[in-house]
Amino acid sequence: MTTERAPASSAAVIILATLATICALYFGRDFFIPIALSILFTGLLRPLVRWLEAARLPTAPAATAVLVVLLGAVALGANALADPVRGWIAKAPQTLNEAEARLRKLRRPFQQITSAAERVESGGQGEGQTASSPPGPGIAVRILGSTTSLVGGIVEVLLLTFLLLASGDLFLQKLVKVLPLRGDKVTAVRIAHEVEAAVSRYMGATALINLGQGVVVALAMWLLHMPSPALWGVLTFFLEFIPYLGAAFMLLALGAVGLGGFDSVGQALLAPGAYLLISTLQNNLVSPIAYGRRLRLNPVAVLVGVLFWWFLWGVPGAFLAVPVIAAAKIMGDHIEGLEAVGEFLAE
Repeated sequence: MTTERAPASSAAVIILATLATICALYFGRDFFIPIALSILFTGLLRPLVRWLEAARLPTAPAATAVLVVLLGAVALGANALADPVRGWIAKAPQTLNEAEARLRKLRRPFQQITSAAERVESGGQGEGQTASSPPGPGIAVRILGSTTSLVGGIVEVLLLTFLLLASGDLFLQKLVKVLPLRGDKVTAVRIAHEVEAAVSRYMGATALINLGQGVVVALAMWLLHMPSPALWGVLTFFLEFIPYLGAAFMLLALGAVGLGGFDSVGQALLAPGAYLLISTLQNNLVSPIAYGRRLRLNPVAVLVGVLFWWFLWGVPGAFLAVPVIAAAKIMGDHIEGLEAVGEFLAE
C-alpha cells in the first residue's frame, strides 16, 4: 500500500510545483522578463566581447564598445525609418477605415444569412438588441503597454545586459564552485557552453534569414505598389523573430492595408499572398539549411511553446520561446532523468 502511494504523491508534488512555477512566471512577469531578455542578449553578444578580449581589451570596455556600436546601429536605422513611420501612422486611421468599410461589404451576405437563420430559430420574432460594450484599450497598449513601462523595461534590459557582459564568466564560475560533485561541475559547464553556442547560432542564423527575407519582401511590396515598402521589409525582419505569430500579424497588416489602398479585392490580396509565398519558401528551403540538424526542433513543440510563452509574457515571451525550448532540449540531452524532454523537443 505504501509503495503504491509513493509514486502518486510524488506525481502530485511535481504537478503542484509546475503550477506554482507557472503562476510565479505569470504574476512576476515584470520581474522575470527583463532578466530573461538580458540573459538572451548576453549569450548572443558574448562571442563579440570574447573577440575583443582576445585583442587585449578588458572585459568592461569590451562590453561597453559592443553595446555602444549596437545602440548606434539601432539609432541610425530608426532615424532612417522615422519619416516612413510617421507617414504610415498619419495615414493609418484613414486606411483602416477604408479597410473596415470594404470588409463590411464583404461580410454583408454572410450577415444576411446569419440574420435569416436567427429569425427562423426565434420563430420570426424581432431581432434582439445587443448591448454595446465599452471600448477597450487600443491594440498598441495591449501589446506593448504604456510608453513609460516600455522605456523603463528597455533601460533595465540594457543595464542588466551590460552588467552580465562586463562580469564575464563570473556567474558560471560561481555555479561550478557551489556544485558538490565533479561530474556535476563538468555537466554544468558543458550545458552552459552548449546553450550559449546554440542560442548565439540560432539568433545569428535567424537574423541573417530575416534580413534576406526582409529585402525580398520589400522588393515584392515595391513591385506591388504597396506604400512604404522599406517599412514592410523592416517589420518582416523583426516580426519573423516570433515564430508563427509574427507571420500572422504581417498577413493581417498587409491584408488591411491592401483592402484600404486598392480598389479590387484580388489586388488587395496580392500583398499578403506574396508574403505567404515568400515565408513558405523560406521556412521550407532556407531555414533547414541555415539552422542545420542540431538546431532543428519539433515544430509542434515550437508552436505550443510560442503560444504558452505568449500567454505568460506576451510579445517578449513569444520572442524568447524558441531559445528557451532549445535550452530545454540541450539540458534534456545531458541531464539524467530528462531524456524524454530532449527526445520530445527534437525534430
